[in-house]
Amino acid sequence: MAATSRPPSVSAPGTPPPLGLRERKKLRTRIAIRRATYRLISEQGYDATTIEQIAEAAEVSPSTVFRYFATKEDIVLTDEYDPIMEAELRNRPADEPPLESLRFIMAKALTAFLASEEEELRQRTRLMVEVPAIRARMTETMSDTAKVLARALADRSGRSPDDLEVRVFIAAVLGALREVTLYWGEHGQEGDLITMINQALDTLEGGLKL
Repeated sequence: MAATSRPPSVSAPGTPPPLGLRERKKLRTRIAIRRATYRLISEQGYDATTIEQIAEAAEVSPSTVFRYFATKEDIVLTDEYDPIMEAELRNRPADEPPLESLRFIMAKALTAFLASEEEELRQRTRLMVEVPAIRARMTETMSDTAKVLARALADRSGRSPDDLEVRVFIAAVLGALREVTLYWGEHGQEGDLITMINQALDTLEGGLKL
């Protein structure tokens, strides 16, 4: 879920360390590739958009595109929010229930995404619904996010990141996020996305009442 390309000189609590010059250049390249991809897809559709076209529009080589993104699907799905969410999670109170910690960081990340890149989020969601390859790849990219959050949560609790309960808990929360996003996309992107995520997390917390 994107980190600023102009980080402060001193890290504030709950933020990743400032990026160096090389990292900032990489971030700008990633963002340029992603924006070019969304622009081309908007103009001509997902299937008609090639890596070569993306590279030309982003003013980089095709090999550079592949150096940053393994597949075209990854360009659509990948963002810079994982390290931000990890830092936020590590900064939450140690005695806060894990679900409340994740509720907080997810809402904060989504609020930032909507404020700065709402159209990109809406286009990404449309593609998740419409393109089977993107929907399938989403499961794999979310597993990367799960590992990041599991590591932070495990460090806070003294458990191993590979602890079964930690893995199941994180997978359940991210699964809820995935289903809310797809539901929102399938229903015309109507309704408040953050409210819907909170409702989904309430269901996880309280169980399904029939």
